[in-house]
Amino acid sequence: MADRNEKLLLELLKRPGNGECVDCGSKGPEWASYNIGIFVCTRCAGIHRSLGAHISKIKHLKLDRWEDCQVERMKSVGNITAKAKYEENVPPCYRRPVEGDPQVLVEQWIRAKYEREEFSHPGRQKYVSGYMEGYLMKRGKDDNRYHPRKFILSEAEDTLRYHVKEKKDPKAIIRLSELNVAFSPEKIEHANSLQLTYLKEGTTRHIYVYHDSSQVIVDWYMAIRCAKLHRLQVAYPAASESELVDHLTKDFAREGWLWKTGPRSSDSYKKRWFTLDNRKLMYHEDPMDAHPKGEIFLGHMLDGYSVRVGVPPGAKDLKFSFTLRTPERAYHLSAETEDDRDEWIQVITKVLERHMTPQDSSVASRLIRKRASGAGVHIFSSRSRPESHNSPKSTPGRDTPLSHHSTSADGQ
Repeated sequence: MADRNEKLLLELLKRPGNGECVDCGSKGPEWASYNIGIFVCTRCAGIHRSLGAHISKIKHLKLDRWEDCQVERMKSVGNITAKAKYEENVPPCYRRPVEGDPQVLVEQWIRAKYEREEFSHPGRQKYVSGYMEGYLMKRGKDDNRYHPRKFILSEAEDTLRYHVKEKKDPKAIIRLSELNVAFSPEKIEHANSLQLTYLKEGTTRHIYVYHDSSQVIVDWYMAIRCAKLHRLQVAYPAASESELVDHLTKDFAREGWLWKTGPRSSDSYKKRWFTLDNRKLMYHEDPMDAHPKGEIFLGHMLDGYSVRVGVPPGAKDLKFSFTLRTPERAYHLSAETEDDRDEWIQVITKVLERHMTPQDSSVASRLIRKRASGAGVHIFSSRSRPESHNSPKSTPGRDTPLSHHSTSADGQ
């Protein structure tokens, strides 16, 4: 009987939708929730167990004993049918996790589906309202201590602001249209943490926050995404939803230590923490710095940007060096290993091959004008929109000069 049921389960895995985890999409699930009727991977199975058997009952497809009625439940439901029920009303701004995404994101996705049933009852989705307020623990700008700060999100005002003292003026007002947010558990060393990155007076500012509740931190993340999407829909009414969703938040394409030298042949290499945030390649003395020491804007390869292995003759060459060239200067960099160097070159090349968007041009102009006048261009201003005002994917023409695309505080 056990062998027969195991064979039946393995046959069910071949049905459409069952060959990947219903929650994160990883291939070859080896577990199942037999009361819900879904196939899941090892990671997601662990999260299901934490929900309690009153919500999800987990078994291994091969190692556990299966009753006939449990196999029949799996046969009658399956991943596609379960998705139709538990993901019926997932808002487009909600980030659906995939394999390799942060644990907090995957866990809250699963809890939202089966424990809180947010996507079966849209009224429970408090992150779509365009307004949120509450306390987060924020890292001090000049120290490593965290302090409770009240944050207020307002889609109507295009702002996220935080207060040191609730009844006083905000310490900072951040435009949502200029804000990126990413999960950062390894860097902050807290599972429920976010890194907020935005432009302030022509340079990037980083804010690090966490909350003891994983649900709270994910709700903040989704609230920011939803508010940004709603504003983009107003700014670009003819653009498709799928186009706009790609512009909400982006994980950092890559972070890590590199050695960097200055523009003079006599300059020595210095170790810097590099972060690639969309088209901004930033470098810092410490991974948790509030501001980068320098920023390099990465434009399109046809505009004079390139990256290659090695350095020019006469330049100092460390073992795993590579050269990033912009219209203004060449940056000589070196990685810790050959694989690390090749991966940096690969991710930078992908950025250089990607066509510029109006949002990209707005960021470039902000960094340019830091030196010229300190003035900024809002992401929705007429100067930063495409000529049709309809699509965020329009590529600015090459008549727009893209010069002085780097700022640096240390001359390197």
